[in-house]
Amino acid sequence: MTFDPSYKEQGLKSVGTRPLRPDGVDKVTGRARYGADFNMPGQLVGRVLRSPHAHARIVRIDTSQAEALKGVKAVVTAADLPDQSNGDAATFAVLDNCMARKKAMYDGHAVAAVAAIDASVAKAALKLIVVEYEVLPHVVDVDVAMAADAPVLDETVFTTGVEPAPKTPSNVANRSEFGHGDVEAGFAKADMIVERNYKTEQTHQGYIEPHACVANCNSDGTADLWVCTQGPFVYRQVCADLLGLDVSKLRVTSSEIGGGFGGKTHVWAEPVALALSRKAGRPVKLVMTREEVFRASGPTSATSIDVKIGAKKDGTITAAEATLRYTSGPYAGMWAELGAMTSFACYDLENVKTVGWEVVVNRPKVAAYRAPSAPMAAFAIESAVDELAHKIGMDAVDFRIKNAASDGSKSSYGPVYGPIGIGPTLEAAKSHPHMSAPLGENQGRGMACGFWFNFGGQTCVDLNIGADGTVTIAVGTVDVGGSRASLSLITAEELGIPYENVKAIVADTSSLGYNDMTDGSRGTFSSSMAAISAARNAIQVMRERAATMWDISVDDIIWEDGHAKAVGATHDNLAPLSVADIAAEAGNTGGPIAGHSELVADGAGVSFGTHICDVEVDPETGSTRVVRYTVIQDAGKAVHPDYVEGQYQGGAVQGIGWALNEEYVYGADGRLQNPGFLDYRIPVCSDLPMIDTQILEIPNPNHPYGVRGVGETSIVPPLAAVANAVSNAVDVRMFHIPVSPPRILAALNAQAKG
Repeated sequence: MTFDPSYKEQGLKSVGTRPLRPDGVDKVTGRARYGADFNMPGQLVGRVLRSPHAHARIVRIDTSQAEALKGVKAVVTAADLPDQSNGDAATFAVLDNCMARKKAMYDGHAVAAVAAIDASVAKAALKLIVVEYEVLPHVVDVDVAMAADAPVLDETVFTTGVEPAPKTPSNVANRSEFGHGDVEAGFAKADMIVERNYKTEQTHQGYIEPHACVANCNSDGTADLWVCTQGPFVYRQVCADLLGLDVSKLRVTSSEIGGGFGGKTHVWAEPVALALSRKAGRPVKLVMTREEVFRASGPTSATSIDVKIGAKKDGTITAAEATLRYTSGPYAGMWAELGAMTSFACYDLENVKTVGWEVVVNRPKVAAYRAPSAPMAAFAIESAVDELAHKIGMDAVDFRIKNAASDGSKSSYGPVYGPIGIGPTLEAAKSHPHMSAPLGENQGRGMACGFWFNFGGQTCVDLNIGADGTVTIAVGTVDVGGSRASLSLITAEELGIPYENVKAIVADTSSLGYNDMTDGSRGTFSSSMAAISAARNAIQVMRERAATMWDISVDDIIWEDGHAKAVGATHDNLAPLSVADIAAEAGNTGGPIAGHSELVADGAGVSFGTHICDVEVDPETGSTRVVRYTVIQDAGKAVHPDYVEGQYQGGAVQGIGWALNEEYVYGADGRLQNPGFLDYRIPVCSDLPMIDTQILEIPNPNHPYGVRGVGETSIVPPLAAVANAVSNAVDVRMFHIPVSPPRILAALNAQAKG
């Protein structure tokens, strides 16, 4: 059956409504099973020994005393996870991060692990493992790491993306460049130029649920892994590769997920748990402590970004340029590349250039965090845009409207845009009551724009119709933001049945074909494409079954409002057949009724948002309070508006925390000084106003319902919106995120000294 993915105007009955969330009762009553809620008979407790040094050669590990301790069933080191990467650098990076081999590359890097009968024995065993280190020079700052005299952390890293290819190793892993036009010629035409350096500090996703898994390796070579993850199929592939298992012999089941935001798209401790289970011959449960989560699971990049933007007196941007330096932890990533791609994506620019530098440092391996790399780039760009608008005497919103990208614009990273929402979100911001509301003493208003690509990818869905006409849809994309409700709504819409008659479940990796990770805001977009295709397949089957029941040609049957209907004057006497009617006779007309779809979901619509923020700053202490915040974002089509609003609000809150308080603090010894929520402070309800939202709907032409991903764009503008608001409140431009009280006071003091 041919599937047409293009958008078509249509009247909708289910999509766009606000039914109760299907997982709500279980989650508020404690019945939902998260990663640490699963147990197996005879399971052992796993614990990991971690390096206390930022950079150290592992001279010797002696595990004999730990192995001799009563109650210890297995001890593993890198020797128990041999290198089977076949030269693949990305696979080796995961392996080395799971268990250090020759060197510990950061404070918290795993060097050994134990499995014991209980937590107290496991903890005692860790103390008995003797590790001899040769402490090496370390570097944690991105600019210092790029300096010519910086210690080289990895002799196998040579800068890619430059010509000629370097012959000596470097901490710079990669250079990437995007843009078009002639920036030098553009700057020559400018009447005003702003050129600044901006810095952002490393932050963590701050999910409440720590990483947790239960691993069980069986004697027949099969294995099971229960884990909190955003991508069970990816975890299956990675873990199978690292342990030398056939992919088909490892079954991965995803638990409910207590927050991920990109941090649970990466494999951290799961191969270690599997290795312990394989060695002990028993299931092993491994749950990270909060300190381990901060020290040893992926935070964002810390960055240093140079921005130069020029404009004419009438507000036309003539040229824009950015150089972005991103930390990636000890292993090369693509974080600077993403930052370089997203930097100027909101604007229609004739001359633009961005260069990204990926830099290895002695910090934990960087992981995705909700629109990874984009918030830092947006902070720098939107701060410079704000300052430039002020210098030429133009309103910040009008300046952005004048230069906004639109349908047909060539993006700064290459593609030509189709219908997009940056212009409409800016126009909505200009007319929003928030923008004209009066400000009080010591208050300031800021605004900023943001962009995210959104992804599609490989997707598989099974749709099964029960004998009573109710429907189960099995998907492989983990629900991290309400996709079960959205997919149920879309399935109900397609079949023409009530939402209450559809139940969406997340299948394990042995029950469904491959699905890519739930990331890139692809969950609802990609799985709904497959769900629509599967539903249409099922409708075709039901039309054929109705034809059998009526003994007429299937060509004389249409599907309308959840019923098979015979058309034509000769069939006036045939009453429509519902899904339940057809399902009840399935055993007599050909057997179970199902729809199935596997596809690569292309055409994910890009997403734009505009945020407005009011803050109040105490000039004596530097303490900042957000007093009002508004998110305006294009959803394409809000399948379940409650969830969409929740995504907008959640991203804004995380961005506010990042902007005001959150940062990794390292000592001179390269060790993390604040690995816990007491000293790494995320926002709580009392810190925040109600986040106002406005949903715009500019349909994505590549999706039958116009859907665009919504989960990530909302974290992109807040860093700049808050910083611009603070800068306007204190009348001093802020260049360093977070704009914490000490940084605000330092800026005020520097201004006072002239």
